[in-house]
Amino acid sequence: MELLNRLHQQLQALDDKQLIRKRRTVDSPCGPRVTVDGRELLAFCSNDYLGLANHRKIKLALQEGAAIYGVGSGASHLISGHGRAHAMLEERLAQFVGDQLEAPRAISFCTGYMANLAVIAGLTAHDRDAEIFSEELNHASLIDGARLARVKTHVYPHADLPALETLLKASHAATKVVVTDSVFSMDGNLAPLPRLLALCEQYGAWLVVDDAHGFGTLGANGHGALEHFNLRSPYLVYMGTLGKAAGVGGAFVAAHETVIETLIQKARPYIFTTAAAPAMAHALLTSLDLLEGDEGATRRAHLQALVAQWNHGLRLQRWRRLPSATAIQPVIIGDNAETMRAGAALFEQGLWVGAIRPPTVAPGSARLRVTLSAGHTRQDVSTLITALNALERT
Repeated sequence: MELLNRLHQQLQALDDKQLIRKRRTVDSPCGPRVTVDGRELLAFCSNDYLGLANHRKIKLALQEGAAIYGVGSGASHLISGHGRAHAMLEERLAQFVGDQLEAPRAISFCTGYMANLAVIAGLTAHDRDAEIFSEELNHASLIDGARLARVKTHVYPHADLPALETLLKASHAATKVVVTDSVFSMDGNLAPLPRLLALCEQYGAWLVVDDAHGFGTLGANGHGALEHFNLRSPYLVYMGTLGKAAGVGGAFVAAHETVIETLIQKARPYIFTTAAAPAMAHALLTSLDLLEGDEGATRRAHLQALVAQWNHGLRLQRWRRLPSATAIQPVIIGDNAETMRAGAALFEQGLWVGAIRPPTVAPGSARLRVTLSAGHTRQDVSTLITALNALERT
């Protein structure tokens, strides 16, 4: 068939550029040590930043949730799928990040991707003159959210506040929405949220913050990037994911109660999707208790100690380490083929590190994306540092 031949040619073109992605099947729970195809590997590629994905208390809570609520929700939230566990989770999440928001309320989603589609499209619904101002390095879900909104979108250069201000000053839109990651998923650095919020307040714009990689890891209590920067404003719309530091799955948006009610009424990705399993919501209540308690604080402190060890121990000459104080520690190699060879060489040594290439990152900036976890030991990190320092010199 000509149609199949065309697809085959497209796949071959990706392969020629070292851009084919391949899945590996994991036979063990998520953790620092995983079993892949019969081999035990030391993994530095998951987003389980606090090592909670296989936590005994959360597993027991999931089992308890299934015993109470069953498995599936059966319908969307607006039909019959909004269970007591969902309601309790949303109330708890509103309390969790509520100190940074005015009249806080939260709404839960199956995934962070869906949450970002919903919040951007929901804020601009029925307003064809609305304008979106999107950070250059935003996650794909924010980019697609802007596309789904089908309103004028401006992309401002990474962390370029003067450029953003110029765009905001020139805008006559009644609805202006600035969207940004808090922690950039491929670089590991933080957005200048205090200055972004100041601009949004000055020019009357919403500030949508995707805190997928900050929720649970940043802030004294793990409340995320807003707590880290001590921000509070009615202009803030906050998205956090629950499958990374929280160790389970799903996502939520928290904002002023009027914003959340608007999403319930207007956000199509929320209205027309079956609700997540209520047992997961039940398990997340335990996860939030861990994040906010002494164990969460201990795990965050250990993670920061590992970040400091990494920054002190890695000594690169040809490759480049990006400055990052978060669990995401990229090593820029540049060439796609060399990046794949480096990832394969580490894999042969029993070290699993993600090899990231375009279009996830810009052409010429292929990298190893090292992610540290509170589940790692200092010896684990030392092993990877030694391997990378030696590999670069070969």
